[in-house]
Amino acid sequence: MIEIIPAIDILDGKCVRLSQGDYEQKIVYNEDPLEVAKLFEDHGISRLHIVDLDGAAANRIINYKVLERISSRTSLIIDFGGGLKSDSDLEIAFDSGAQMVTGGSIAVKNPEIFQRWIDKFGGNHIILGADCRDNKISVAGWTEDTENEIIPFILHWRKQGVNKVICTDIRKDGMLEGPNIELYGQIRDSDPFGYLIASGGISTLQDIELLEESNIRGVIIGKAIYEGKIQLKELLRFAEEN
Repeated sequence: MIEIIPAIDILDGKCVRLSQGDYEQKIVYNEDPLEVAKLFEDHGISRLHIVDLDGAAANRIINYKVLERISSRTSLIIDFGGGLKSDSDLEIAFDSGAQMVTGGSIAVKNPEIFQRWIDKFGGNHIILGADCRDNKISVAGWTEDTENEIIPFILHWRKQGVNKVICTDIRKDGMLEGPNIELYGQIRDSDPFGYLIASGGISTLQDIELLEESNIRGVIIGKAIYEGKIQLKELLRFAEEN
Protein backbone atom coordinates (compact mmCIF):
# COMPACT_ATOMS: atom_id res chain seq x y z
CA MET A 1 0.00 0.00 0.00
CA ILE A 2 1.66 3.19 -1.18
CA GLU A 3 0.45 6.73 -0.54
CA ILE A 4 -0.03 8.84 -3.67
CA ILE A 5 1.05 12.47 -3.19
CA PRO A 6 0.73 14.81 -6.18
CA ALA A 7 2.97 17.87 -6.16
CA ILE A 8 2.17 21.49 -6.87
CA ASP A 9 5.23 23.68 -7.32
CA ILE A 10 4.44 27.40 -7.08
CA LEU A 11 6.38 30.13 -8.83
CA ASP A 12 4.98 33.64 -9.24
CA GLY A 13 1.72 32.28 -7.86
CA LYS A 14 1.38 29.77 -10.71
CA CYS A 15 1.57 25.99 -10.89
CA VAL A 16 4.85 25.11 -12.62
CA ARG A 17 7.33 22.29 -12.95
CA LEU A 18 11.10 22.55 -13.23
CA SER A 19 13.63 20.07 -14.56
CA GLN A 20 16.32 19.10 -12.04
CA GLY A 21 15.42 22.18 -10.01
CA ASP A 22 16.53 24.57 -12.76
CA TYR A 23 14.46 27.77 -12.63
CA GLU A 24 15.40 28.43 -16.25
CA GLN A 25 13.69 25.20 -17.29
CA LYS A 26 10.18 25.93 -16.09
CA ILE A 27 6.84 25.07 -17.64
CA VAL A 28 3.67 26.79 -16.44
CA TYR A 29 0.84 24.26 -16.27
CA ASN A 30 -1.88 26.35 -14.68
CA GLU A 31 -2.26 29.98 -13.67
CA ASP A 32 -4.32 28.94 -10.63
CA PRO A 33 -2.92 26.20 -8.34
CA LEU A 34 -6.31 25.92 -6.62
CA GLU A 35 -7.85 24.56 -9.82
CA VAL A 36 -5.18 21.88 -9.91
CA ALA A 37 -5.69 21.00 -6.24
CA LYS A 38 -9.45 20.68 -6.73
CA LEU A 39 -8.87 18.40 -9.70
CA PHE A 40 -6.72 16.14 -7.55
CA GLU A 41 -9.36 16.09 -4.83
CA ASP A 42 -12.10 15.26 -7.35
CA HIS A 43 -10.11 12.16 -8.32
CA GLY A 44 -9.90 10.73 -4.82
CA ILE A 45 -6.55 12.20 -3.83
CA SER A 46 -6.29 13.11 -0.15
CA ARG A 47 -2.66 14.31 0.11
CA LEU A 48 -0.80 17.18 -1.50
CA HIS A 49 2.82 18.28 -1.55
CA ILE A 50 3.27 22.03 -2.14
CA VAL A 51 6.66 23.58 -2.84
CA ASP A 52 7.11 27.33 -2.60
CA LEU A 53 9.76 27.88 -5.28
CA ASP A 54 9.75 31.63 -4.72
CA GLY A 55 10.31 30.94 -1.03
CA ALA A 56 13.17 28.55 -1.75
CA ALA A 57 14.90 31.30 -3.74
CA ALA A 58 14.17 34.01 -1.14
CA ASN A 59 14.94 31.92 1.97
CA ARG A 60 11.57 32.79 3.49
CA ILE A 61 7.97 31.81 2.97
CA ILE A 62 6.37 33.66 0.04
CA ASN A 63 3.35 31.83 -1.34
CA TYR A 64 1.42 31.32 1.88
CA LYS A 65 -1.67 32.99 0.40
CA VAL A 66 -1.83 30.24 -2.23
CA LEU A 67 -1.49 27.66 0.54
CA GLU A 68 -4.29 29.36 2.44
CA ARG A 69 -6.62 29.31 -0.59
CA ILE A 70 -6.01 25.63 -1.24
CA SER A 71 -6.30 24.56 2.39
CA SER A 72 -9.50 26.54 2.99
CA ARG A 73 -11.24 25.40 -0.19
CA THR A 74 -10.27 21.71 -0.28
CA SER A 75 -10.04 18.93 2.28
CA LEU A 76 -6.55 17.92 1.14
CA ILE A 77 -3.91 17.10 3.75
CA ILE A 78 -1.04 19.37 2.78
CA ASP A 79 2.65 19.34 3.46
CA PHE A 80 4.39 22.58 2.57
CA GLY A 81 8.04 23.36 1.97
CA GLY A 82 10.40 25.75 0.28
CA GLY A 83 12.34 28.47 2.05
CA LEU A 84 11.18 27.79 5.59
CA LYS A 85 14.04 29.10 7.67
CA SER A 86 12.58 30.63 10.84
CA ASP A 87 10.01 30.02 13.55
CA SER A 88 7.85 32.74 12.02
CA ASP A 89 7.96 31.01 8.61
CA LEU A 90 6.78 27.83 10.27
CA GLU A 91 3.98 29.57 12.12
CA ILE A 92 2.78 31.22 8.90
CA ALA A 93 2.75 27.86 7.11
CA PHE A 94 0.73 26.16 9.85
CA ASP A 95 -1.58 29.16 10.27
CA SER A 96 -2.18 29.09 6.50
CA GLY A 97 -3.41 25.51 6.64
CA ALA A 98 -0.43 23.20 6.26
CA GLN A 99 -0.73 20.07 8.38
CA MET A 100 2.93 19.23 7.82
CA VAL A 101 6.00 21.18 6.76
CA THR A 102 9.10 19.95 4.99
CA GLY A 103 12.54 21.21 5.95
CA GLY A 104 15.65 20.42 3.97
CA SER A 105 18.30 23.13 3.92
CA ILE A 106 17.54 24.13 7.49
CA ALA A 107 18.31 20.60 8.71
CA VAL A 108 21.83 21.10 7.33
CA LYS A 109 22.49 24.78 7.99
CA ASN A 110 20.49 25.36 11.19
CA PRO A 111 20.04 21.96 12.82
CA GLU A 112 19.26 23.53 16.20
CA ILE A 113 16.19 25.26 14.76
CA PHE A 114 15.08 22.13 12.93
CA GLN A 115 15.45 20.10 16.12
CA ARG A 116 13.38 22.66 18.00
CA TRP A 117 10.61 22.30 15.41
CA ILE A 118 10.63 18.51 15.84
CA ASP A 119 10.50 18.80 19.61
CA LYS A 120 7.67 21.34 19.50
CA PHE A 121 5.44 19.95 16.76
CA GLY A 122 6.39 16.26 16.70
CA GLY A 123 7.91 13.97 14.13
CA ASN A 124 4.64 13.49 12.24
CA HIS A 125 4.31 17.19 11.45
CA ILE A 126 7.93 17.98 10.57
CA ILE A 127 9.10 16.14 7.45
CA LEU A 128 12.77 15.84 6.57
CA GLY A 129 13.53 16.89 2.99
CA ALA A 130 16.51 14.81 1.94
CA ASP A 131 17.31 16.01 -1.57
CA CYS A 132 20.40 14.46 -3.06
CA ARG A 133 22.65 14.49 -6.07
CA ASP A 134 24.98 11.50 -6.47
CA ASN A 135 24.05 10.36 -2.93
CA LYS A 136 25.11 13.70 -1.38
CA ILE A 137 22.64 16.13 0.19
CA SER A 138 21.97 19.32 -1.78
CA VAL A 139 20.55 22.49 -0.25
CA ALA A 140 19.59 26.08 -1.10
CA GLY A 141 17.11 25.16 -3.80
CA TRP A 142 19.49 22.45 -5.05
CA THR A 143 22.12 25.04 -5.95
CA GLU A 144 24.60 23.94 -3.28
CA ASP A 145 25.97 20.43 -2.83
CA THR A 146 27.23 19.27 0.56
CA GLU A 147 29.43 16.45 1.79
CA ASN A 148 26.55 14.90 3.76
CA GLU A 149 25.91 11.33 2.62
CA ILE A 150 22.20 10.67 2.13
CA ILE A 151 21.76 7.58 4.34
CA PRO A 152 23.72 8.78 7.41
CA PHE A 153 21.90 12.12 7.11
CA ILE A 154 18.50 10.43 7.18
CA LEU A 155 19.46 8.06 9.99
CA HIS A 156 20.67 10.96 12.12
CA TRP A 157 17.38 12.83 11.88
CA ARG A 158 15.36 9.68 12.35
CA LYS A 159 17.12 9.26 15.70
CA GLN A 160 16.26 12.88 16.49
CA GLY A 161 12.55 12.19 16.11
CA VAL A 162 11.64 12.63 12.43
CA ASN A 163 9.15 10.01 11.21
CA LYS A 164 8.69 10.95 7.56
CA VAL A 165 11.38 11.59 4.96
CA ILE A 166 10.94 12.88 1.42
CA CYS A 167 13.94 11.82 -0.65
CA THR A 168 14.32 13.46 -4.05
CA ASP A 169 16.96 12.28 -6.48
CA ILE A 170 17.72 15.61 -8.17
CA ARG A 171 19.16 14.07 -11.30
CA LYS A 172 15.86 12.24 -11.83
CA ASP A 173 13.53 15.12 -10.97
CA GLY A 174 11.35 16.27 -13.84
CA MET A 175 13.14 14.01 -16.33
CA LEU A 176 10.43 11.30 -16.59
CA GLU A 177 13.12 8.60 -16.74
CA GLY A 178 11.95 6.48 -13.81
CA PRO A 179 12.82 6.69 -10.10
CA ASN A 180 16.07 5.63 -8.44
CA ILE A 181 14.73 2.33 -7.12
CA GLU A 182 18.18 1.24 -5.99
CA LEU A 183 18.67 4.31 -3.81
CA TYR A 184 15.25 4.03 -2.19
CA GLY A 185 15.84 0.34 -1.54
CA GLN A 186 19.12 1.14 0.21
CA ILE A 187 17.43 3.75 2.39
CA ARG A 188 14.59 1.36 3.24
CA ASP A 189 17.04 -1.40 4.16
CA SER A 190 18.96 1.01 6.39
CA ASP A 191 15.78 2.28 8.05
CA PRO A 192 13.00 -0.30 7.58
CA PHE A 193 10.58 1.38 10.01
CA GLY A 194 10.80 4.88 8.57
CA TYR A 195 8.10 6.44 6.40
CA LEU A 196 10.05 7.00 3.19
CA ILE A 197 8.45 9.08 0.43
CA ALA A 198 10.12 8.75 -2.97
CA SER A 199 10.32 11.72 -5.31
CA GLY A 200 11.88 12.31 -8.71
CA GLY A 201 11.55 10.62 -12.07
CA ILE A 202 8.14 8.98 -11.72
CA SER A 203 6.83 8.54 -15.25
CA THR A 204 4.50 5.50 -15.38
CA LEU A 205 2.15 3.43 -13.28
CA GLN A 206 4.80 0.72 -13.40
CA ASP A 207 7.20 3.05 -11.58
CA ILE A 208 4.67 3.39 -8.77
CA GLU A 209 4.10 -0.36 -8.66
CA LEU A 210 7.85 -0.98 -8.44
CA LEU A 211 8.11 1.40 -5.49
CA GLU A 212 5.14 -0.28 -3.84
CA GLU A 213 6.74 -3.70 -4.34
CA SER A 214 9.90 -2.28 -2.73
CA ASN A 215 7.83 -1.34 0.37
CA ILE A 216 8.27 2.39 -0.16
CA ARG A 217 5.53 4.10 1.85
CA GLY A 218 4.74 7.11 -0.33
CA VAL A 219 5.45 8.62 -3.72
CA ILE A 220 5.37 12.21 -4.96
CA ILE A 221 4.22 12.59 -8.56
CA GLY A 222 4.46 15.82 -10.50
CA LYS A 223 5.39 16.16 -14.13
CA ALA A 224 4.03 12.74 -15.12
CA ILE A 225 0.53 13.91 -14.19
CA TYR A 226 0.88 17.32 -15.85
CA GLU A 227 2.28 15.81 -19.04
CA GLY A 228 -0.45 13.13 -19.17
CA LYS A 229 1.96 10.24 -18.72
CA ILE A 230 -0.15 9.14 -15.77
CA GLN A 231 -3.91 9.75 -15.75
CA LEU A 232 -5.51 10.75 -12.46
CA LYS A 233 -8.22 8.12 -12.93
CA GLU A 234 -5.48 5.48 -13.05
CA LEU A 235 -4.41 6.48 -9.55
CA LEU A 236 -7.85 5.76 -8.07
CA ARG A 237 -6.96 2.19 -7.18
CA PHE A 238 -4.02 3.34 -5.08
CA ALA A 239 -6.23 5.89 -3.32
CA GLU A 240 -8.82 3.19 -2.62
CA GLU A 241 -6.14 0.93 -1.11
CA ASN A 242 -5.40 3.67 1.42
